[in-house]
Amino acid sequence: MMNSNMKEIVEQKESYSSSFTAKVSAHEALERIERVSDWWTASFRGNSQSIGGVFTVQFGETFVNFEVVELIPGKRAVWLVTDCNISWTRDKKEWKGTKLVWELSSEGDKTKVIMTHVGLVPRIECYDDCKSGWDFYFGKSLQRFLTEGKGLPDVHRGNR
Repeated sequence: MMNSNMKEIVEQKESYSSSFTAKVSAHEALERIERVSDWWTASFRGNSQSIGGVFTVQFGETFVNFEVVELIPGKRAVWLVTDCNISWTRDKKEWKGTKLVWELSSEGDKTKVIMTHVGLVPRIECYDDCKSGWDFYFGKSLQRFLTEGKGLPDVHRGNR
């Protein structure tokens, strides 16, 4: 039987993770990541820019509430899912307790951005759909927002 630390390490290794490099400073990258409505969804309300900040993203009946639990300017941010309703899954609370971990590192005049959704693992129901969503919103929309200044956020309140 695994202890909780081992389970957490295994879960983090299995969790969705992706990265890209953009020609922007690490501070600017994190500031833009915090501008959730510019790259993820226009249906955003709250504060994603300070420790203890709480915010919600919504896609139709699906919503996710976050709390900013760690913030190191230009280096790292952690957003904890405090509540959710994933409308198309049997377990509507599947994301509750998961974390979005943002890690940034400077590489010359560029910044490497790594996002890991700790707890979004292949054995949960939404994994394939959520992986596709992150591949788009992180891998395309956020990357475009950091490199070109214009993301591709969801603007249709009726989606999902």
